[in-house]
Amino acid sequence: MTTREIVPVSAAIDPDPLSPLNQMQQYLVHEFVDDYNDGYLNRRDLVSKVGHIVGGASTALIVIKALGVDLEVAEAQEASSTPVPSAAKSPLSVAADDPAITGGDFTYESGGVTYTAYEAKPTGSATPAAGVGKGGLILVCHENRGLTEHIRDVTRRFAKAGYLAVAVDLVSPEGGTAESDPSAIPGILTAGDMSRHVQAFADVITRYEEAGEERATRVGMTGFCFGGGITWRTATKEPRLKAAIPYYGPPPPLGDVPDISAAMLGVYSDDPGDFANNGRDDLEAALKAANIRYEFKIYPDTQHAFNNDTGPRYNEEQANAAWKDSLAWFAKYVA
Repeated sequence: MTTREIVPVSAAIDPDPLSPLNQMQQYLVHEFVDDYNDGYLNRRDLVSKVGHIVGGASTALIVIKALGVDLEVAEAQEASSTPVPSAAKSPLSVAADDPAITGGDFTYESGGVTYTAYEAKPTGSATPAAGVGKGGLILVCHENRGLTEHIRDVTRRFAKAGYLAVAVDLVSPEGGTAESDPSAIPGILTAGDMSRHVQAFADVITRYEEAGEERATRVGMTGFCFGGGITWRTATKEPRLKAAIPYYGPPPPLGDVPDISAAMLGVYSDDPGDFANNGRDDLEAALKAANIRYEFKIYPDTQHAFNNDTGPRYNEEQANAAWKDSLAWFAKYVA
């Protein structure tokens, strides 16, 4: 009798090792490889981040190689720590103790789980942005790093402009951003059904409605990178959104695009290597076919994540331009 060798599944090489991954996982894997190629991640951190998404270091190496990374060169790289992002540089930054705003954390329930969110709102000394008046409620969705200080700062910027703004910590079911391994957070956020994130934002709107918050009748949403993708998905499922501004995020399932009722402003870099631009033309065609109110703004001389003033691709001029455009969009639809 002949014996057949049993090869572990993990040892089998899939012709396309990314095929088992969902859309958001593929999106982040491409992003981390781009970060590595541009010198913003070292080999150790690349393998760690991708490994948390794909299920281990050995699979991560297969996926990374499939995306064109020379593993021999990668092995030779110095295994130093990824540089710590610098402090916020944006002139738009709003300190936590700014007298024009007040902010703090609160908790609420979604899907049988307790979520933490950060709320910021204007005080009497705030000067609303032009056309805002008593602004509506702005939902802010964080990047794949979780609810960082940068996202809290962005939330405060909306408060200083006259809005009630809230950022949900989507890592809450796993203990929260502050208590999690930063390398594991992208894998946590992209595992399983993405609809849980959409539901978390739907439930925070309901919380404000039940509290009698008048601003909850005028709801807008924005998000960045991973958060841009969640913003697109929320717009397809949440009719209470009046406007949404996804910053360089992956598109939603195109079959869901006709369900969008919000006015959509898509913010994109002009970098052809930015994976966030993949599928944008098909998305635009779907928006046109469904007669959705939308506009795509492509900012010159930018790369992915150009709005993040704590990151290496920050472009102050274009980030300020995108902020001005975002405020004008929300002033038109949710102020």
